[in-house]
Amino acid sequence: MKKAWYAYPYLVWMAIFIVVPLFLLLFYTFTATTEEGIRFTLQHIKRIWEPIYLIVLLRSILLALICTVVCLLIGYPVALILASKEYSQNKVLALLFVIPMWINFLVRTYAWMSLLGKNGLIDMVMDFLHLPPVQLLYTDHAVVLGMVYNFLPFMVLPIYSVLTKMDKSIIEAAEDLGADYITVLKRIIIPLSLPGVISGITMVFMPAVTTFIISRLLGGGQYILIGNLIEQQFIVVGDWNFGSAISFVLTVIILISMGIMRKYDREYEGGAIW
Repeated sequence: MKKAWYAYPYLVWMAIFIVVPLFLLLFYTFTATTEEGIRFTLQHIKRIWEPIYLIVLLRSILLALICTVVCLLIGYPVALILASKEYSQNKVLALLFVIPMWINFLVRTYAWMSLLGKNGLIDMVMDFLHLPPVQLLYTDHAVVLGMVYNFLPFMVLPIYSVLTKMDKSIIEAAEDLGADYITVLKRIIIPLSLPGVISGITMVFMPAVTTFIISRLLGGGQYILIGNLIEQQFIVVGDWNFGSAISFVLTVIILISMGIMRKYDREYEGGAIW
């Protein structure tokens, strides 16, 4: 009890940067300013379900799901490769994989614009091979590519962390009993790594569904996602009430997805072997 005061700075920090913003979010979401004053209303929430905004929300969720699936398909083998190396080697390889994350997010996205744009590296390669140029920039494919590139480490690192802590004696015992690599992978490695997979899915889906810089730069502003819509409402339109309502609905969606992932995380805690 005497050392409880150590927690006070964290409580103050959480109150200022978590509780207060959430309170303001709820306040603007469920209130409207009229001539009679501030009144409670659900009109901002109802407005989100108009077709024009619902399409943006569904597109954002769809692209985030595609990004998450692609990151999982690419990230799991990469994590397996990193975890299979010797201790001294996998640390270096993991560091090389993380180093690009030290570069500013905006700079990395601009780099992809130069690669995918006209007369970019891809166009140069296609021209060298005497193939027609491919228009990738300002498409859904470019947006998904930018998401995968920026969020892939958030899938690889949790899975890699779980795989490196796995008891290798279980795998050796399965191999001694005659199990081939595919059987070991399906019956031991994948089930034991599920907590890392679930964490990776959560860590990729959340920033992917809320991103706005990637869709603005690589999508050319013609592929508006829910993050762009929120930004427009706060900065361009100045409609804080509707912007807060969209943020509130998005927060609920993220919390539901986290709750589902957490349920499976508890179910497979410790990595149950099939």
